[in-house]
Amino acid sequence: MSAVYVWIEQFKGKAAPVAWEALGKGREVADTLGVPLTALVFGEGVDALAAEAFHYGADKVIQADDSTLADYRMEPYAALLSKLVEDNGPRVVLAGATSRGKELLAVSALDTGSGLLADVLELEADGGALTATRSVYGGKLLSTVEAAADGTQYATLRSRAFQALEPDESRSGEITKVDPVLTEDQITVKIESFEETTGEISLTDAAIIVSGGRAVGSPEGFAPVRALAEVLGAAVGASRAAVDAGYISYDHQVGQTGKVVSPDLYIACGISGAIQHQAGMRTSKVIVAINTDPEAPIFKLAQYGIVNDMFQVLPALTEEFKKRLGK
Repeated sequence: MSAVYVWIEQFKGKAAPVAWEALGKGREVADTLGVPLTALVFGEGVDALAAEAFHYGADKVIQADDSTLADYRMEPYAALLSKLVEDNGPRVVLAGATSRGKELLAVSALDTGSGLLADVLELEADGGALTATRSVYGGKLLSTVEAAADGTQYATLRSRAFQALEPDESRSGEITKVDPVLTEDQITVKIESFEETTGEISLTDAAIIVSGGRAVGSPEGFAPVRALAEVLGAAVGASRAAVDAGYISYDHQVGQTGKVVSPDLYIACGISGAIQHQAGMRTSKVIVAINTDPEAPIFKLAQYGIVNDMFQVLPALTEEFKKRLGK
């Protein structure tokens, strides 16, 4: 069977937004290649998610519903994906470039002797081969890479770089149910529990991010950053310097050793703009920099710059946005 496969990353039956973005790009690639678009839905109790995949563009769904797949673990997921690829020979396998998506596709590509295009910003199918655009050298340059036209081609797609299709609830299709490859006693990793962070917007999914740097000076210094983020419905980010200083936890770090983000608006507050930080936010559509140093590297990247103290600028911006947004 020749098809485009898209892995639908989910947690407790709810798809990650990047999964629908990948399915939207998969629809375009499948149409170009003239093959069906197949969503891969692994989990436990995921009937509703399988039906939802059709709403977002899938022609077919391969569903594996089992307790061993209830929560993501690399071993059973990769074993199942690799078997499906070996048995059916899809042209393309896509997933979001999350930590799970990157791990799963890397392992399966290795298992099946296939190539992998990682963290892709643009993707085109031409003559049976995939052409991808990726950022290189810490985000300073864009590189175009072409995968071989033969065999299965894997690619992970950066979050918010692609558009999900508008859901059409009238769409339905064929669901093929398959069994897992590994039994529970063959899986070495066991999951005991999850600790969730509530009340905060995910950095990787956020349309707007307000980030603080070393200049916040203390954990309390993030208060005006958080206040502006709350008014804008934004996520709170941070530079590595702020994280290393203990002002905020690592899960807020943006940069080469943190999260790579692509929001519509990125507001950098008291961030000088070291190349490692730029690598994590360079692809933001609009960048606003607030810094007291007019020579800070961040200003070369920003579309808009304010040379002033963030502790004076942020409260003023917050109040103005409250007025304009009616909050």
